[in-house]
Amino acid sequence: MKRRSNRKVKWISGIMAFVIALGLFGYYNRTTLALWGFDMFLSDQVKDELQKSYKPLDGRDPQNISYTDMNDSKPFSVLLLGVDQRENEKGRSDTMIVAVVRPKEKAMLMISIPRDTYTEIIGKGKSDKITHAYANGGAKMSIETVEHLFGMPIDHYAAINFTGFRNLIDAMGGISLPIGKDIVNKGKDHEKFVVKANQPSYSGQEALNYVRYREDAGGDVSRTGRQQAFLDAIMKKASGVGQWNNIPEYVGIMGEDFNTDMTPEMMVGLAKTMLQSDTRTIYSHTIKGEGHRLTAGGTWYYFADEDDLASSIDLVESWLNPSIDKNSLPLPAEYEQENDKSVEALSASSR
Repeated sequence: MKRRSNRKVKWISGIMAFVIALGLFGYYNRTTLALWGFDMFLSDQVKDELQKSYKPLDGRDPQNISYTDMNDSKPFSVLLLGVDQRENEKGRSDTMIVAVVRPKEKAMLMISIPRDTYTEIIGKGKSDKITHAYANGGAKMSIETVEHLFGMPIDHYAAINFTGFRNLIDAMGGISLPIGKDIVNKGKDHEKFVVKANQPSYSGQEALNYVRYREDAGGDVSRTGRQQAFLDAIMKKASGVGQWNNIPEYVGIMGEDFNTDMTPEMMVGLAKTMLQSDTRTIYSHTIKGEGHRLTAGGTWYYFADEDDLASSIDLVESWLNPSIDKNSLPLPAEYEQENDKSVEALSASSR
């Protein structure tokens, strides 16, 4: 009887040990398990939804980069466009970011171009604010104008209407944003709104107001900094394990508000690579410059600092070079200052 009791205890102990081990495996491999479930049950749905957003540009051959083997993936560039479109307007590119993605290292460089940057608008035959490129010729004119400004080809584009972002954030249940003091937009001819500081989560409209705010002393530079924080917050929220099952819904919500020349297969492969990593790292920089009017009483423009623009172009070129190891890549100046202003502030493991 005692022997049978001992066998029962050992059997129960064995079951408990197995359950605990399985639980620990599930905890430490929760992203892997979520990805397995995504591949098994959701991947095809997401690709079907993304097919609606696949919009190659006339006259441009999209770069069909494969992400089936991350060890063979080469760096690529993409122009990220956040479009401020209201009602029946065509909209303007309120956000313009040249991003270099290195899938193998799960690393990304983002160079923000202030929306009022004065440059030649390719296809219009004149110089103007770079944001007007989208208003006049959509993503195609925007990407060609940026290519001219940077003196290099851009592999892809991805454009999303801010309305799509707002709806996506609400569906996610809000996002966290680094707002240390109330944001009050009250200037003449500006939208009137207040975004309260230090909230645990912000709604889609609050996040959109955070991005659109333009009355602080930093002007365009501060605004692009908020846009970078906004994108980083969305990536962080989307990478949460509890979000994976909702990805088809999220993609459907963006719908016509999201357009890109990256194929659905590329988008799914890239998203899985960037979001599953605990060491994902993002470096960001806004092109420096100063604003003034060309003539008294004329339009206000932002003029890029030539040296900083050249440095930014060098950064992009280096990051696109697959022969340069991640640890040898140059970084924006703000990351190479004394006291090691390290990348941990922007890495997935510390956010």
